Amino acid sequence: MRIRALGVAALATLAFAATACGGSSPQAPADGTAAPSSPVSSAPAGAAGTLVIWADPSRVEPLKPFVEQFGTENGVTVEVKEISKDNQTTFLTASQQGSGPDIMIGAHDWIGNLVQNGAIDPVTLTEEQKAAFSPKAIQAVTFDGQIYGAPYAVENIALIRNTDLAPDAPATIEDMIAKGKALKKDGKVKEVLCLPVGQKGDAFHVYPIFASGGGALFGTTASGDPDPKQVLLGSEGSVKAFGKLKDLGEKGEGALRTSLTNENYIPTFASGKCAFLVSGPWAISEIKKGGVTYDISAVPPFEGGQPATPFVGVQSFFVASKGKSKALAQEFVANYVTSKDVAKALYEADPRPPALTAALEEVQASDPDAAKFMEAGKDGLPMPAIPAMAAIWEPFGIAETAVVKGGDAAKAAASAQKAIDGALKN
Repeated sequence: MRIRALGVAALATLAFAATACGGSSPQAPADGTAAPSSPVSSAPAGAAGTLVIWADPSRVEPLKPFVEQFGTENGVTVEVKEISKDNQTTFLTASQQGSGPDIMIGAHDWIGNLVQNGAIDPVTLTEEQKAAFSPKAIQAVTFDGQIYGAPYAVENIALIRNTDLAPDAPATIEDMIAKGKALKKDGKVKEVLCLPVGQKGDAFHVYPIFASGGGALFGTTASGDPDPKQVLLGSEGSVKAFGKLKDLGEKGEGALRTSLTNENYIPTFASGKCAFLVSGPWAISEIKKGGVTYDISAVPPFEGGQPATPFVGVQSFFVASKGKSKALAQEFVANYVTSKDVAKALYEADPRPPALTAALEEVQASDPDAAKFMEAGKDGLPMPAIPAMAAIWEPFGIAETAVVKGGDAAKAAASAQKAIDGALKN
């Protein structure tokens, strides 16, 4: 396939360049957000135009040769800048100051906040292009009836288990906890369940368990979308769900623990100290390095409970509203993902299931893990992309941590509801 002025080879190059970012220890701006590091760039003699791309820390090294190739083939300068943390906040701050990129790569649930702040433009995809993606991916990047990002990867969490310790997938959360406790009692593991909580909670990882316990973040609109006017963390169902988390916590079953964090929960599983891990595709590389024999299945529900519905995240390319090379950025963002070869190349750089259906089908043929993660998330809920989400995560996390430590579920839920209601009024 040829894409107007950009050939497929060059477009693949730019696709790789666009995924780069992250890394070292940049100087932080005065507002406390993380500054982009020095760019990886390529500029042939007499280059006309510059494309600046920001993203997270994991992809710089694989992208360097592609940045060089794209710059040479297209006569443009491509700068790939690394963001070490707080990517969304950093992007918004830079956008408001007029110092942001042309393309930003991030999670689809940023969209509502970015649109509200005038930071990104809609992306025009043809009907044929939209049909080439999974419906869930297109749903995720659609906000107020417009598409604001080009999706490239779909991700959700699942239950990953050590098959030497737990040969069979548990049918319920109760079965999983019973098996984990038995293994711990026998001295075969140190943790019942590897799921990150930390001191601030982690709504993304715990949500399937919370949902199965009867909890919900929002009510829904007539069209089935999350309704920010109906925050439900203080509802009867959510109080019950927080009670379930308390039962699994440090003064209950000991399965949820604040000592397990995003920094140590995967290494704990990869070193054989835990039989069950709730995580996503990003964990597989470390698990393989640890030599753990594993399998992947859906997070199980509570016995007699609601489905353990995970959030589904979609990694996306955004066109910055205040970018200096918007035409080039639109061309790239609107068209690169329609190439199967590019989508597969992105997968090779960061193995998360492609959003492009044709690429996913080929990937699944050679990587059974991708198919298993997609199966585990087939009934998942796209992470709400509404602006209200910015006010949800911290109060939810505080409530989660409180009950995991043994706090009262009703008080934790009410406190979260009050904090969110207050934030949404301001």
